[in-house]
Amino acid sequence: MESHTPSLRKPARGTFPGVKPDSLEADLLRALDRREIEVLFQPQFASRTGAVAGAEALARWRHPTLGEIGARDLFAIAERAALVAPLSRHVVARALEEAASWPEELHLSLNITPEELGDPRFAADFAALIGRSDLAPGRLMLEITEDVLLRNLEQAAAALGALRKLGFRTALDDFGAGFCNFRYLRDLPLDALKLDRQMLVGVPGDAKALAVLRAIIALCRALELEIYAEGIESEIQRAAIISEGCDYWQGFLRAQPMKGQAVVALSRTARGQGHG
Repeated sequence: MESHTPSLRKPARGTFPGVKPDSLEADLLRALDRREIEVLFQPQFASRTGAVAGAEALARWRHPTLGEIGARDLFAIAERAALVAPLSRHVVARALEEAASWPEELHLSLNITPEELGDPRFAADFAALIGRSDLAPGRLMLEITEDVLLRNLEQAAAALGALRKLGFRTALDDFGAGFCNFRYLRDLPLDALKLDRQMLVGVPGDAKALAVLRAIIALCRALELEIYAEGIESEIQRAAIISEGCDYWQGFLRAQPMKGQAVVALSRTARGQGHG
């Protein structure tokens, strides 16, 4: 009889059945040379007005035989191939290139990898890269995840502090997907917290889930952190996070990842301006 119990062993990120890892790594190197890695943008909406406030840049690789490979698998392949730094530079450069023509009220969120934040030269190199673009630092939100901090919290804090002094904004991403270490909120120079979609499962119907959400929002208010909710897929969820005080949200309810010009087009529609 076939068991329906889910396996406790999940495939490693960046691996695909029947595909040798070294061939994928070689494909990635060629894809970088050919600018085949595209950048899509997940729109973010202001809770107060409902308008598009900006977007998060997401890497996608349209592999010729495997189809679309998302950011997590893509960066896992890059890590094995020691290509994280060039891949990240490629993604940031393309995102900046796209966002340069956006209206000034739209901000851009960029994900920062552990390898980058662990490099003592990162803050200065990143500032120089942004300095060559047309985007003011205040329009950029730099997002870091918990795995960055597990490697070297002190180095991460120093790099984020240096970047904030230059005008960049910073956010702790995927909060609730890992250990939810509240020390990070105390020790890191942050402007925002992004709640992982797992934190919203059961909200608003589950009393415990709602109580946890309210406690985290209260903590963010005390620390003067803006709150982003990720993975919003229903009107009930959206109404709940807005009524509880989340400042921004993103999710498939209103927009899937799209090209840069589509973000601008959406922001100019009545729906993208918070009407309808």
